[in-house]
Amino acid sequence: MSSTTRISAKLLDRQLEGGRMSRRDFMMFCGIVAAAMGMPPAFAADVAHALESKKRPSVIYMHGAECTGCTEAILRSIDPYVDTLIMEVISLDYCESLMATAGHGAEKALEKAMQNPEGYFCTIEGAIPAKGGGVYGRVGGETMLSLFARVAGGAKGVIAMGTCASFGGVQAAAPNPSGAVGVGEAFAPLGIKPINISGCPPNPVNFIGTVVHLLTKGLPDLDAVGRPKMFFGSTVHDKCPRRKHFDAGEFAPSFESKQARAGWCLHLIGCRGPYTFNNCPTVQFNQANWPVRAGAPCIGCSEPGFWDQYAPFNRDVLMKGEKA
Repeated sequence: MSSTTRISAKLLDRQLEGGRMSRRDFMMFCGIVAAAMGMPPAFAADVAHALESKKRPSVIYMHGAECTGCTEAILRSIDPYVDTLIMEVISLDYCESLMATAGHGAEKALEKAMQNPEGYFCTIEGAIPAKGGGVYGRVGGETMLSLFARVAGGAKGVIAMGTCASFGGVQAAAPNPSGAVGVGEAFAPLGIKPINISGCPPNPVNFIGTVVHLLTKGLPDLDAVGRPKMFFGSTVHDKCPRRKHFDAGEFAPSFESKQARAGWCLHLIGCRGPYTFNNCPTVQFNQANWPVRAGAPCIGCSEPGFWDQYAPFNRDVLMKGEKA
């Protein structure tokens, strides 16, 4: 190791320890990201190297038709804390929910971020109101449809954050008066193909893992609906701790039943785990818990067709093409 490298490493340690995240916590975070990506523990060193040695990528974070739940999930994340995310992992150059400026100042900040000579990544949270030329959703007097097309069209890559941005989500629920659609559908004529990080809300680790993959390995392998296979490669049902009860034909008849409390399968009271691709059972949220472990059925929130196709959520509903 050269003297310059040793000095840089020591400086990084001081910078990390001067903030919220210690070196130990930083490496633990890298290990969590590596595990979420389906990589061996040794890959944590590659994650750390990418975050330490590469310039933080510029990110423009746009808000469409949404509830801001995806942003709230990021704000409450501990893997990493949001300050670590925007100070150590990415350069968040525009985000209406987190920036201090507003109005014309915010518009100028957006235009400045789009002129970054090194380019930028565009993350979009929320569906795009497309009916009537996009008149149902405006930002600064411009339709979301038009503004987001400009921002996404000039980006090095586009990430659709959450199910609304990925597939329309709750915003596209019937009767969908605004004609809300996902980013991919809205901008398909422009050749824009986003990486879909679906979920309502999505797990922040899946977002960070995607950014890390872009930095270390480039575009991740995607499934048929544009989601990274490393996070959405298996169903919730495949890794569910209640799976053994499903295989044994042991189903809880109601939420208040002793069978539900004993960990029996929740399929008959609305669990959509067999139809839902996500890594909730293994990653959980903030390493703490996830709906099924807490006693609530999976509602299929990361799938195309959520909300309409999966409701009502309190009883078993056959999916399209499934035999009774």
